[in-house]
Amino acid sequence: MIGGSRYFGRRLIEDLRDAGATVTVVNRGSTPAPRGVTHLRADRDDESALHAALADRRFDTVVDQVCYTPVQAAVAARVFADRTPRYLLTSTVEVYAHLGRPGGPPLAEEAVDLSAQPVDLRLPWADPAFQESHYGEGKRQAEALLTRQAPFDVATVRTAHVLGGADFTGRLAHHVERIERGLPVAVHPAPQNASFIHETEIARFLGWAATADFTGAVNAASHGTLDVRELCAAIGRELGTEPVLTEGVGEPLSPFSFDRCYAMDTGRAARLGFRFSPITDWLPQAVKEARR
Repeated sequence: MIGGSRYFGRRLIEDLRDAGATVTVVNRGSTPAPRGVTHLRADRDDESALHAALADRRFDTVVDQVCYTPVQAAVAARVFADRTPRYLLTSTVEVYAHLGRPGGPPLAEEAVDLSAQPVDLRLPWADPAFQESHYGEGKRQAEALLTRQAPFDVATVRTAHVLGGADFTGRLAHHVERIERGLPVAVHPAPQNASFIHETEIARFLGWAATADFTGAVNAASHGTLDVRELCAAIGRELGTEPVLTEGVGEPLSPFSFDRCYAMDTGRAARLGFRFSPITDWLPQAVKEARR
């Protein structure tokens, strides 16, 4: 496991460990790894340091939780060339952002043609501001580079927006707090649908995918979609209050208000044998967790 020592990555590590897997975590050491796993310290951007930390270790599967750029993907392709037959990249629904499509059917994996995706290693990927503002592009290029160049099998899990548990982003908690205090939530005039998934389910899916044998991209999302108005209404029902929504003009919009479709088609996951739960099964509990 590269990175992943917090949020659903930590849960994934614990799930794999508890299932009897021998887990090795590689990170910079800023966050301790869970008990009972091997912890190696290295900056994944430092190719020499990564080689040194791994020494002569070999792995059945590498799960990369923190690959954000094609440069990082290129390093991983070289470092793990003779160390693993299978590489699982945690990707994101944001790979579809450039399509800019309002409405329409849910997004299927083939909507992004990785064979035609340009990869530019010369862009300033080391600049944190550039990387953050090109998050979806960086993930697309990382997927493309690994798919086309890696000397091992590659699977990429495109995760929906993750909610619940120890969400360090604080996005759901922000909405819960504002709605509970009667403060307005700013939204687009016509917000679009998005897919979501609970942290326990994405951890479970990644653990399943790590030991599966499929390759290529697969979407990971709970059944059902919500736009920001519906999400706020669901939060309001749990809090027993009516959300105050405003059409944001000149003020920050809700991070869950989208002007393009982020609804995901999970048909491929179903055909591979994994069944996701409905959003309604876990959203009330996620709201309760966000109030703590």
